[in-house]
Amino acid sequence: MSSVKIAQTSHKVLDLIKERWSPRSYSAQPVTEEEVLTILEGASWAPSANNSQPWRYEYALAGTPGFDKLYAALMPGNQPWAKNAAALVLSIGIKELPDLEQKNHYYAHDTGMSNAFLLLQADSMGINGHVMAGFHKQQIAESLGLLGTEEPLVIIALGRRDDAEKLEEPYKSRELAPRTRKPLSEFTKQV
Repeated sequence: MSSVKIAQTSHKVLDLIKERWSPRSYSAQPVTEEEVLTILEGASWAPSANNSQPWRYEYALAGTPGFDKLYAALMPGNQPWAKNAAALVLSIGIKELPDLEQKNHYYAHDTGMSNAFLLLQADSMGINGHVMAGFHKQQIAESLGLLGTEEPLVIIALGRRDDAEKLEEPYKSRELAPRTRKPLSEFTKQV
């Protein structure tokens, strides 16, 4: 792993968090269906309001028609590098609580938690993920026949990291740039 991407923290943050980042350069090494299912099972253990687990995932391995369908929905800014991912995963939020048939106001938050668990599980397996909001949601919803209670939230590229030098600009510079975050003082306050 390139040391430029290990987060420099002020506190003792878990290595799994410090080392997790979103690469754009992926090797040709495949990700197996068993690995994707393991990653998705990790995602399933995220906390959710009332344990409703308001998420669903559709995935496709590289070289399949499903991959092509998900890839075709990506915005042009994501396509040049995402084409080399070993798998694409569509994260879908479920907007109603199924047992109560009422709006679930926390579905996006809970699905985001599940996506975070997905990324950490993948990273623990040597597989990296890159979350993309840049895709045509309506196109995906129609092509996959999603229900009105389902919202496509993000597409996640999965693969094994490769050399940043293989990327074209502006992606190469982004890949090589150090990771940064706002200081805690900008977004935390003791009450």
